[in-house]
Amino acid sequence: MTEDTTLPAGGPPPRQVQRWTRIVTATLLVLLALGAARTLVSRNSNAKALDKIAADSSVQYVRTTTVRAAGTGQNLSLPGTLQGFVQAPVSARAGGYLRRWTKDIGSRVEQGDLLAEIETPELDQQLSQAVAARNQAAASLELARTTVERWEALRQRDAVSQQELEERRSAFTQSKANLAGADANVERLKQLGGFKRVVAPFAGVITKRNVDIGDLIDSNRPLFLLSQTDPLRVYVNVPQAYAHLVKPGQKATVVQAELRGRNFTGQVARTAGSIDTASRTMQVEVAIPNKDGALLPGAFVQVQLAAAASGTPTIPANALLMRGQGVLVARVDAVGTVQLVPVRLGRNFGDAVEVLDGLSGNETLVLNPSDSLAAGDKVQVVADARASVASAPKAP
Repeated sequence: MTEDTTLPAGGPPPRQVQRWTRIVTATLLVLLALGAARTLVSRNSNAKALDKIAADSSVQYVRTTTVRAAGTGQNLSLPGTLQGFVQAPVSARAGGYLRRWTKDIGSRVEQGDLLAEIETPELDQQLSQAVAARNQAAASLELARTTVERWEALRQRDAVSQQELEERRSAFTQSKANLAGADANVERLKQLGGFKRVVAPFAGVITKRNVDIGDLIDSNRPLFLLSQTDPLRVYVNVPQAYAHLVKPGQKATVVQAELRGRNFTGQVARTAGSIDTASRTMQVEVAIPNKDGALLPGAFVQVQLAAAASGTPTIPANALLMRGQGVLVARVDAVGTVQLVPVRLGRNFGDAVEVLDGLSGNETLVLNPSDSLAAGDKVQVVADARASVASAPKAP
């Protein structure tokens, strides 16, 4: 028995339906493939963009400086106290009472000027006794001489022995020695008497008077302090790091705070030539002309010395980087890569430091390096106007 299959009237043939089904399915698959490919391409592009942004964010923008050898010396400012070029206490050599003083503090005196007179009653009595003793010794000598002459005449007649004559001659020699001693004592007391007059040993200014009229004066007691005020001298202690740069004859400038606007020019007179082991400094003497007397002995001053150039490279202090391995600097090469270089420092000038080892000159260093800066980092140099804070990374 045969069954007839009859399609609805007006419908598409089965083969056509199958063909359209395959076409629609293939189209959907192609569209899905294109969408997936577009998604992958977009994701890859986004990843590259993110990598570029991250790379740009990792580059630090920095200010730099170039290492140069020091071409000029450094000015040293050291404290000191002015002193008279020659300063000495004037003492009395004779004891007694002060009769009068003729010069007071602030008086300018010349060498040999009378400063004071002393009454010496005890010395006067000693001199009188010494003169009397001298006269007695002279009389004894005269007696001894006449005695020797008589005994020599007696000896010629063989009236006395040779021994007795020798004794008289010895007494005569002793008398001459006694007279010489008495003369020396008188001369000594006369010289002491000359010290009743206290005179200036050199020209200068009386800066201190320690006695008044009627005071009991002991021998060697200072009566006045005399200072030579032109020129003046000042001693300063130069640190060991600068000692080899200071030479005799070089210029020095003395500044006193109270004398604003005035600088006094002097020169290094001499140096100690050795380092004090306790303070690690070298003493330097500076001489300053003071013809108008504007500078006063004892005043506190600042002495500025122009130390000679050492030729050692000098870098700004803000180029230093303190790490656990020591003091470093961030050196930038030609392609902008950072290298951390250890350095050994010398003198500290405040805003700059001297580098003794680690740099040869002409290197490019990062200023104000950040704590996060590491070897191998990439940096980009910017102008000062663009870098308000050096070494700060730029926001992405």
